[in-house]
Amino acid sequence: MVRTLSAITLTTLSNQFVSVPAHLTMSKDDTRDFEATFPDIIHDLTNAVKSYQTPEAAEWYGKALQYNLPRGKKTRGLLTVLTYKNLVKPEERSPENLKLANYLGWCIEMVQCFFIMFDDIMDNSTTRRGQLCWHKLEDVGLIAINDALMIESGIYALLRKHFRHLDCYIDLIELFTEATFITTSGQALDVLNASKNVSEFTIDKYDTVVRNKTSYYTFYFPVAAALHLAGVKDPEVFRECKIILLEMGHFFQVQDDFLDCYGNPDITGKLGTDIQDNKCSWLAVMCMQRANAAQKALMAECYGQNDPDKVSRIKQLYEELNIADIYAKYEEESYNLIKEHIQRSSRGIPQEIFIHILNKIHHRDA
Repeated sequence: MVRTLSAITLTTLSNQFVSVPAHLTMSKDDTRDFEATFPDIIHDLTNAVKSYQTPEAAEWYGKALQYNLPRGKKTRGLLTVLTYKNLVKPEERSPENLKLANYLGWCIEMVQCFFIMFDDIMDNSTTRRGQLCWHKLEDVGLIAINDALMIESGIYALLRKHFRHLDCYIDLIELFTEATFITTSGQALDVLNASKNVSEFTIDKYDTVVRNKTSYYTFYFPVAAALHLAGVKDPEVFRECKIILLEMGHFFQVQDDFLDCYGNPDITGKLGTDIQDNKCSWLAVMCMQRANAAQKALMAECYGQNDPDKVSRIKQLYEELNIADIYAKYEEESYNLIKEHIQRSSRGIPQEIFIHILNKIHHRDA
């Protein structure tokens, strides 16, 4: 019988979590302030569309934003605000500056939003964040492609309206366009790999996809945006941040791959389909590294097939090869390695922010 996440004993580190000062965590007030900015986002964007004499399009756009944008944990947006608040001096945390940080966080959430809308269409996914995918709604369908494009375009409308007067405006525009280009390149590689035989999956291919599709925009992107807003100019600060945050991104994606197979859909908010979709996942790569000839033949026969029996056989093979235990060991080693890199860092944003991020994702179940 294939184990669920709750039945797997994950590693408990001897040192547990590194403590984080209270001022480095998001309070309920911080989260409430962030969410309170959302109606302003809707207002600005729908008014922008109305200015083109397209009121029906504005109404539809508002529905698409309301359905897709405020869902989820808002990790990237909140990370932007948290990082900014801890980079600037207390006297610089004016209501106006904090509102800009919240707007910037929502712009980053919009990047996440249009990415997953496209991703769900390409993967033909059914659910996302505990509800039907936007394109699966009866009155939506493939107009969801245009909706995702409108959400992407809205990012630059917001940046132009609220950040054009700042010295960091061009840096932010370049960061957002680079993050989009890097991430879509990673997405392209992910889709191309999914058309290959599982025997071609390697850890190098996996690492390249993760670095470009997930790590950059999930971890480095929000922090880099906050650095720009806070007026940081030293390129060495950005370089050191990127090294550590890309390591965290790899850790995060391996967790995602594990949860796709072993997670509880009621908690993760989606049904795992990596096996059926022939994804070059960490679990598949670990399996192929350890499988004997007969087990590799089974992978070749069953992996990437939308057949419940074949999916079950793959999961049983993962059990035979103790992939869950390998993951638990990876989790411990990665946590300690990243923590060591953080503690060795001498430049950039305060170490405590990195520790906060690492603790937030460690042992997550969604």
